[in-house]
Amino acid sequence: MKKTYLMIFLMMMLVMAGAGCSSDETEMRPQAGGKVELTVSAAVSLQDALNDIKKSFEKENANVEVHYNFGASGALQQQISQGAPVDLFFSAAEDKFDKLIEEDLIDEKNGIDLVGNDLVLVVPKDSKKEIGSLEDLTKAEKISIGTPESVPAGQYAKQTLENMNLFKEMEDRLVYAKDVRQVLTYVETGNVDAGLVYKTDALNSSKVEIIAAAQGDLHDPIIYPVGMINNLDHAKEAKLFYDYLQMEASMKIFEKYGFKNLK
Repeated sequence: MKKTYLMIFLMMMLVMAGAGCSSDETEMRPQAGGKVELTVSAAVSLQDALNDIKKSFEKENANVEVHYNFGASGALQQQISQGAPVDLFFSAAEDKFDKLIEEDLIDEKNGIDLVGNDLVLVVPKDSKKEIGSLEDLTKAEKISIGTPESVPAGQYAKQTLENMNLFKEMEDRLVYAKDVRQVLTYVETGNVDAGLVYKTDALNSSKVEIIAAAQGDLHDPIIYPVGMINNLDHAKEAKLFYDYLQMEASMKIFEKYGFKNLK
């Protein structure tokens, strides 16, 4: 009987010792740290340049993964205003960006006007319409622009047409698009005779021809501000990417795609 109790006692001691070792090993084992994921809401016209920058940034910062949410700046601003989990906002218009500053969602000191763009008139490459200038838009049956209320390029396009005293005359011929890339697609496919898009988008298409650029006095300056959203979970990593966007290598990528360096 004593032997039986002794055996049980020894077995209990062994189990407890094993559990203790397991606990110690767990405490001493380094935790597997996952990558920090950043969400960047950005104007769709920035897509090509930002994808290039993401590749180089993630190569140099293996612990950070950047996810983009591309769209019209107005729609993105509304998403952030309504609480969408976003780390940085890269807008194609100052007024959309300023709205988030007014709502205390972005601190002005954590934002910068980084790049600029031009608004251009494009037609399909094989167009038979005799459109050789902005004034010739009256010859077009259908013209596409972005929806002015949510698409900055559409806002600039409307301002241009208004300042040329063409908007009322052509309003019935306008085909509105959800973003500037959709305007470009309408022109590429021949669904419209012409469109007003950013120069950066037009340069990356082999299916359209740039006819003319809108003079700067016809619309508000085309400025792209970028900034960090307040109260971030990953403020350190967000600042890392925010600073990286302003580095010389990143600015060269923006310039490669036709953006103006505003730094």
